[in-house]
Amino acid sequence: MSLKDLFHNKWVGFIFWSLLYVLWVIWLGNYWWLFGLVVVFDYHITKKVKWEFWKKTYKEGEKPNALLEWLDAIIFAVIVVTFLNIFFFQAFKIPSSSMESTLFTGDHLFVNKLTYGPRLPETPLTIPFTHNEIFGKKSYSTAITSDYKRLKGFRKVKRGDIVVFNFPNGDTVLTRNRMADYYSLVRDFGREFTQKYYGPVIVRPMDKEDHYVKRCVAIAGDTLSVRDGRVFINSEAQQVWPGVQMSYTVVTSGQKINEMNLDKIGVSHGYEFDKTLPGYRSMPLTASMLEKIKTYANVVSVEPNIEKYPSSSDFDNAIFPFQSERHWTCDNLGPIWIPAKGATVELDTFNLPFYERIITSYEKHDLKVTEDGRIFIDGKETDRYTFSMDYYFMMGDNRHCSLDSRYWGFVPEDHIVGTPAMIWLSLDEYRSFPHNIRASRFFKIIQNSCNSEN
Repeated sequence: MSLKDLFHNKWVGFIFWSLLYVLWVIWLGNYWWLFGLVVVFDYHITKKVKWEFWKKTYKEGEKPNALLEWLDAIIFAVIVVTFLNIFFFQAFKIPSSSMESTLFTGDHLFVNKLTYGPRLPETPLTIPFTHNEIFGKKSYSTAITSDYKRLKGFRKVKRGDIVVFNFPNGDTVLTRNRMADYYSLVRDFGREFTQKYYGPVIVRPMDKEDHYVKRCVAIAGDTLSVRDGRVFINSEAQQVWPGVQMSYTVVTSGQKINEMNLDKIGVSHGYEFDKTLPGYRSMPLTASMLEKIKTYANVVSVEPNIEKYPSSSDFDNAIFPFQSERHWTCDNLGPIWIPAKGATVELDTFNLPFYERIITSYEKHDLKVTEDGRIFIDGKETDRYTFSMDYYFMMGDNRHCSLDSRYWGFVPEDHIVGTPAMIWLSLDEYRSFPHNIRASRFFKIIQNSCNSEN
């Protein structure tokens, strides 16, 4: 038998696809799906059912129907791409500058779901190739839902990993200001005002919350502090990754820095010359950019912009856990203990704000606190709580231009989607065509923290 005959042999095809299907079922962990082997057998061997019912069987010499051929190609593409999106890779666009200079606004990524293991869809009835909206309308149905389940991956999230996840505060969205953080506005202006002027609200299931991408700086069980912008984990200073940038005040001798020089070292936007300084009151710089800019002849001084309490840019209650008496800012906060699955914490009215949203929203318990400070969970008075999931603390590499865990708290393990694998397209929104094309970033492999601290 020739190789061509072997390739087209129906029994060879049946054995090959059956083995792949059985491996998929084992990975899935639901052995009821083994009944699908009947379909595989019939498709390759008995052919009693026309599974591709949209296909037309042509008589000898009959001209193929172009419309049906296109329909077949579209259906095949939808099935294959949907399968790949669920279990392997998914396309994602960087929506903001929070990860510069590691990832840029306009980077189009493939997100690898195999690293941490793909989640099975909790809201499976979704229009193909959409996430939560299409033409401004909801693109999914909650008629059928399932509980959270994650398949086996290669490893768990590590410190330093760049992670794509569902935005925890994205479960409630304001229809007249969809980019705003609903919970932040409620804290600042009250629920009634927020819903009146920005509502009504849309409530989304967890897997339909918007996607965010940040760097994981602390994992479950860690104790995190930020001191003058430097992250400390378990009392030790964390390494500074090459893409991490801070805001600096750059004073010059009176002249602007040549913009071509700034662009050359990677500072393409996010700064404005102030002749009254003279210089730049806020310029985002990585460690390597900082060293280069200090060498410029017209640069007099470069000083980091560190937020002290009371902060000029943060509301008094903007920093998690939103208690102004802690006097925390985005550059000085902590210590914060990151909850771990199976760990038990003692509760009181002072530390409860750290865990309130975990107890009520993520782990679905009823929580009540009486006027005299007694805590009731599911109707029973208690002074402790045991966590059901691991949690993570995420921060953007663009540390002074990132709404991250400092402003909304922990990311639950069930919100983790995957890790960026490759940039396949990159367009600079600040420039016009063709100068907006970042050709050097096309098909760039994104290095994650495989060798980072555990």
